[in-house]
Amino acid sequence: MRLVAGVDSSTQGCKVVVRDLDTGDVVRQGQAGHPDGTEVDPEDWWSALGEALEQAGGLGDVEAISVGAQQHGMVVLDSAGRVIRPAMLWNDTRSAQAAETLIAEVGADVFAAQTGSVPSASFTITKLRWLRDHEPEHAAQVAAVCLPHDWLTWRLLGCGPEGQSTRGPQWDALVTDRSDASGTGYFNPTTAEYVPELITVALGHLPLLPRIVGPGEKAGETPGGVAVACGAGDNAAAALGLGAVAGDVVVSIGTSGTVFSVSAVPTYDSSGLVTGLADASGVFLPLACTLNAARVLDKTREMLGVGFDQFGQLALQAQPGSGGLTMVPYFEGELTPNLPDSKGVLHGITLANWTPENLARSAVEGVLLSLVHSLRAVEAHGVVPSRIVIIGGAAKNAAVQAIAPTVFPYPIVLPRAGEYVAWGAAVQAGWVVLGSRPNWIPDAVELPRGRAHPELLKRYLAIAHTVFGVE
Repeated sequence: MRLVAGVDSSTQGCKVVVRDLDTGDVVRQGQAGHPDGTEVDPEDWWSALGEALEQAGGLGDVEAISVGAQQHGMVVLDSAGRVIRPAMLWNDTRSAQAAETLIAEVGADVFAAQTGSVPSASFTITKLRWLRDHEPEHAAQVAAVCLPHDWLTWRLLGCGPEGQSTRGPQWDALVTDRSDASGTGYFNPTTAEYVPELITVALGHLPLLPRIVGPGEKAGETPGGVAVACGAGDNAAAALGLGAVAGDVVVSIGTSGTVFSVSAVPTYDSSGLVTGLADASGVFLPLACTLNAARVLDKTREMLGVGFDQFGQLALQAQPGSGGLTMVPYFEGELTPNLPDSKGVLHGITLANWTPENLARSAVEGVLLSLVHSLRAVEAHGVVPSRIVIIGGAAKNAAVQAIAPTVFPYPIVLPRAGEYVAWGAAVQAGWVVLGSRPNWIPDAVELPRGRAHPELLKRYLAIAHTVFGVE
């Protein structure tokens, strides 16, 4: 049996899967947690990867490995390859003002034309500007900038600071792929080249940036001789793991909510609603992201004092529309629409509808309707959905599965549960070994169609418009 490994280094933790190269079957796996917070010492990622690899049986019999990871995070290195400060993660909104400053200086139209996107607080470029404005002594030390998956790939290749790595700070081994680079705010996904003047505007000087490694291309080898693929951003890796093709719109309901689709044409959105990413196969991945997804459901469940199953049962005991309750779940600011300082709204409370059942259902409906709003933004940029592929931890909830078909206007399929990001990274590893992309597509079931309730989206958008000015 020939084996390859895929890694998912997410916000919450690290997962490793080892797959059979011939069948795609997962033969073993491991996982380890990451610290909480919106900034993390990258060494914690490295420790978690080591623990997860050990649980997964190590790399002794593995031919290739690839890393998928959370996008946008800022890892800054000094001239000796040392991490200068904890990495600021995608969900660190301290850089919201920096985003506004950069857009004012450069122009939204210029950003969209050169990078496919207008940067928000999640983008790496805004965190670099924050660093320059708030920690100028650290900004001055920056010799290289990379992303979480880039840094982990570099460490797998044996590189890092002197005394902490086998090969030392070999800068030519610092690599990335176009999918992750396209979420930085200083990379053009159409030309697959950096836009150096943009990062210079943000940081004040031009640092070394990771070399772009293409799909199926080997980035190098571990000190033990295991081939290392280019890796990917988490959403692009998930698309590979799902075998997504044009017409598939993936809706992921995890810590954040994402709506993305494989597309043959690039996206240029000067409104900032859609991020014009590259995918991991050589085409494009228009994406809209919400900050508030599964955490809204979990916090509502905690407040109601019930378990996961009971929360779903409560929501399904309420009628569609939650008796008139509408939740706009911008609990911790929002990305789509771009409202970093907003707060959530629960509208329409009466003595009659203020019940645990209606509150539970309003939370589920609110999260799903915010994702339908994101879907509309993606559709406005040429995506023509044929079906919705729903994934993420919250997709396992019975209420989510029952309510989603009533608010999304397309057929919905639910793939079998799995570690899609790690699966996709393993596809990249298999691609390096085989010379062509493995065709490992997970089984899926279509959810029963419920009665459509388009009036819920109208009510939701009317409240969002009145309170937040959302169009």
